[in-house]
Amino acid sequence: MNRYIAGAFLMALVTQGAVAQSGTNSPYSQFGLGVLSEQSSGFNRGMNGLGLGFHEGNQVNYLNPASYSKIDSLSFIFDAGISGQISNFKEGNKKLNANNSSFEYVVAGFRAFKHFGVSFGLIPYTNIGYSYSVTEKVNDANNTLSTSTYDGNGGLHQVYLGMGWEPFDGFAIGVNGSYLYGNYTKILINSYSDAFANTLTKRYSADVRNYKVDFGLQYTARLSAKNRITLGLTYGMGHKIGGSPKMELVSTNVQTQVADTTTYESSDGNKLQLEIPNTFGAGLMFNHNNSLKIGIDYNLQKWASVASPTYGTSANDKPTYMMQKGAYKDRHKITIGTEICPQRNSRNFAKRVHYRAGVSYATPYYYINKQDGPKEISASIGFGIPIINGYNNRSILNISAQWVQQSTKNFITDNTFRINIGLTFNERWFAKWKVE
Repeated sequence: MNRYIAGAFLMALVTQGAVAQSGTNSPYSQFGLGVLSEQSSGFNRGMNGLGLGFHEGNQVNYLNPASYSKIDSLSFIFDAGISGQISNFKEGNKKLNANNSSFEYVVAGFRAFKHFGVSFGLIPYTNIGYSYSVTEKVNDANNTLSTSTYDGNGGLHQVYLGMGWEPFDGFAIGVNGSYLYGNYTKILINSYSDAFANTLTKRYSADVRNYKVDFGLQYTARLSAKNRITLGLTYGMGHKIGGSPKMELVSTNVQTQVADTTTYESSDGNKLQLEIPNTFGAGLMFNHNNSLKIGIDYNLQKWASVASPTYGTSANDKPTYMMQKGAYKDRHKITIGTEICPQRNSRNFAKRVHYRAGVSYATPYYYINKQDGPKEISASIGFGIPIINGYNNRSILNISAQWVQQSTKNFITDNTFRINIGLTFNERWFAKWKVE
């Protein structure tokens, strides 16, 4: 019991730091709900996020909650991860570098009953973090300069509790129930070199407190004594998540500093609500004797049916801020990855290491000025290094390097190099010791 309390206390401390940081510097995070976060832990990231068909008992795989049923009966698994990244933004002949780091996730899992596992933790959902400005000449007699300043921060996070059950051999089902929370602020300031021109500020904000539910299924077929294949399926329920998004329009007289503020936060008297999409996933993983795993995942997020808060004008030229469809498009992502561990119980250290690699391709979920947003290609390599001492030979240090490129015609190209570090504590808590 003391260990449970200590583990919960440690998780509470860690999550306080996790929610206070932004994991991106990308200007693309100003669109939609932000940059969609990596929904994977340290071992998945070595395979570039592969995991829908991963059905093993030595890691917490929250990509598919059905996998919790495989957690070893004598283990309590605690996994936490951090990342650091260098991003290079390029537009025409202009280049800019940016660095940041963040606490990525913290999760835990254990077996509650026979063939029934439980997991809980905190993971990110979206990230928003950008700051830049653009200065242009206005075509007037005074050669006035116009400066647009963009600044935004925030994001959404998930605290989840999940369960996985294997009712009969080879077939498992699971569910993750999450408390989805967070907020964002996005600011656009239009200022002018003309001393008589007002400064116009648009401030977009929302504060989410809602739920999220994801379901998972896995079926493992034994092909031979050493070979098996696992099919993984997932579904995430889309729905309105509230947030009360609003826009404040502030016109400031630069000479008197008097500001006039107009707030838009409802449509036809009803509070606006953000939405998340229905999501579907399917994955296959081939496992040869626990030494070679090869898999493929496909994910579909139905963003096209989701409405977005939009500022515009009505038919009678009256300013409006209301939920409208058409800002988003369905997002598709495919990932291929592999893990090789030559011999887990070998005395040769190199043979005990888990070698991982993966590649992905993803389409955007939003439009930019009626054009497709940036497509994403990424690749990673990683290692799972066993930690062995006098009382523990099952914990793993997961290290991976990942390259991600977001690019689209006529807009910024974002190349990011990221280092992910995750530490999986896999302790034998539930064994009954005998004294002879």
